[in-house]
Amino acid sequence: MASVNGSASAAVRARLTHPVIDSDGHTMEFAPLLSDFIKEAAGPRVLERFRHSLPEDLSPIPLEERRRRAIARGPWWVLPAENTTDLATAMLPRLLYERMDELGLDFTVLYPSISLFFPHMEDEEVRRAACRAANRYAAEVFAEFSDRIAPVGVIPMHTPREAVEELEYAVRQLGLKAVVMASYVRRPIPAVAADYPEASRYAYWLDNFCIDGQYDYDPVWAKCVELGVAPTFHSSAMGLGGRTSLSNYMYNHIGHFGAAGEALCKALFIGGVTRRFPTLRFAFLEGGVGWAAGLYADLIGHWEKRNAKSVEKYNPARVNLEQLADLCRRYGGRLFEGRAERLSRPARLVPGIDNSTELATHDDWSRCGIGRVEDIAELFVPNFYFGCEADDPMNAAAFDTRRNPLGARLGAIFGSDIGHWDVPDMREVVSEAYELVEHGLITQEDLRDFMFTNPWRLWTAMNPGFFAGTRVEGAGAMVASR
Repeated sequence: MASVNGSASAAVRARLTHPVIDSDGHTMEFAPLLSDFIKEAAGPRVLERFRHSLPEDLSPIPLEERRRRAIARGPWWVLPAENTTDLATAMLPRLLYERMDELGLDFTVLYPSISLFFPHMEDEEVRRAACRAANRYAAEVFAEFSDRIAPVGVIPMHTPREAVEELEYAVRQLGLKAVVMASYVRRPIPAVAADYPEASRYAYWLDNFCIDGQYDYDPVWAKCVELGVAPTFHSSAMGLGGRTSLSNYMYNHIGHFGAAGEALCKALFIGGVTRRFPTLRFAFLEGGVGWAAGLYADLIGHWEKRNAKSVEKYNPARVNLEQLADLCRRYGGRLFEGRAERLSRPARLVPGIDNSTELATHDDWSRCGIGRVEDIAELFVPNFYFGCEADDPMNAAAFDTRRNPLGARLGAIFGSDIGHWDVPDMREVVSEAYELVEHGLITQEDLRDFMFTNPWRLWTAMNPGFFAGTRVEGAGAMVASR
């Protein structure tokens, strides 16, 4: 393909009839400047504590020490080092701005890199100071490039009050119009913290804000509606669950954004957040859409088998114990002889499983109020968006109406991931996304939804003026015609 401005991506963009909106680019924070913002926000003492508060899995800890302390291997060599121009582009807003046409991008919503870890810091004073500094950094260094770049604010979620206060500051005072929130909070297990406080850093549970959480996070969702910002999530799941290799970063990395997104998306849905806040739009970034297609189908399949009415088929009280005992005597044979009578109570059917008929509720779907299968589509499809990298063939799953239940088209949104190792050359990202069309995996219409219509709907659903004053401001009429 002939290139424009020396770029295959620019050539692709020149052929498209719609803008390209990147919903997940990355800046690499310029460390000396960010440190100055932290020092200004909270003083030199907190800055020094900050330097010792970053996750251990980012540190160059020898394998034997990792083994002794069970520290999972985190990221290493994550920047496009050999491609110095791209490295500088990720660091310097003006250089990125000047290269946007070369990259084939009309507009980008830009996420931080190291600051994504800030909402997960345990020290409250350090955490809040670091997030405040990151937000000032984003607002000030990108201020003059707002017609093509929208940086996001970083929101900690340890308590609803903390989240609401930073939302107010980031949106009302700094003027940021997009935010990224922590996907979970690690909380100590109370019994362990009380009896073995030194072990509580290893024994924790993950608070997903929606089900069995420590706090009611509805005030946070309400504040997002009030401020007109869509909650987006970009947390790591490395070091959690099955991603705990001490030595292998790739083992921990593969699928981890999807795992974090799936856990929270499921909690938001089953926890009834989209029922209580129907105008809210959520985005889960860099994990692709394959997991979302699976989750959507699973929600429908599980609800059909275990909704409030159907689940009564499995109520142990409905077992005819006399009939079961008789059948055991007639067909069980020698090994069952004399034992059938011991099935005198439902609890003995499956030892160790809760067969009580005195459950608080028999309806696991009560929070989201599902009464028919169509409710699931109506509370899932329009509310959730899924950030997808350009080279992921599973992006096609979003548009597969033959396989997605009820013919759904899921909200896949294009995320360039420029600035990270996933993108060795920024000039190739848009052209890589176009390969899905060339390979017959998606249509030109699907590509338009992926790179323009879905992103536009995500960012404007709660803030119709999101793109006011930008290079793509006049494109809204194209969405209305869809």
